[in-house]
Parts: sequence; structure tokens; C-alpha cells
Amino acid sequence: MVELLSNNPPGIWHWLILSTILFSIGLYGVLIRKSAVGVLMSAELMLNAAVLNFVVFNHFVKPFTIDGELMGIFIIAVAAAEAVVAMAIFVAIFKHKKSIDITHIETMKG
Repeated sequence: MVELLSNNPPGIWHWLILSTILFSIGLYGVLIRKSAVGVLMSAELMLNAAVLNFVVFNHFVKPFTIDGELMGIFIIAVAAAEAVVAMAIFVAIFKHKKSIDITHIETMKG
């Protein structure tokens, strides 16, 4: 099996299909989940699929630059900040509502 992979490394289409599958799973999770934490995890999966696209296109289109990797690092940093803010909001909602079920949250008014 290792010899088969060393002779035929995955090409750009393999990586793009993987990224599409990851993004689709994330989109499905955002649309179906009722838990706010589940929605956040699904959104993170979608952002990771975008990072994979940047890195793959950088590797196959301009292999000697680091533009895709820099965009990937930027997206990961933004995703980390987004997760921190979202978790703070979830904690505040949980204090008032005693649930983080997004179907029961109508407004953010005090």
C-alpha cells in the first residue's frame, strides 16, 4: 500500500474533493444542529475546509510562495478569536436561559 501511494501522490482534485466533503459536513452540521456548541464546531469545520483550499492551491499553483500558508494562519487565528467570543456569548446565554439550545433563544435583549 505504501508503494502505491509513493508512486501516485494525491493530486489537486483529491484535495479539493476532501475539502468539499469537509465543507459539506460542516454546512450540514450548521443547518441541522440545535446545540450552539455543535453549530460552532460545524462552523470551525467549514473554516478548516477553507484553510485546506488555500494551502492546496498554494502548493499546486505557486509552490514556492507562502501566500496560502499565511492566509491559512490568518483564518486559524480569526477562527480562534471567533470561538472565544462565541463561547463567552454561550456562557452568558446559559446564565440567563439555563440552556444553549438555539431553537429556544429568541432575542439577546436583557
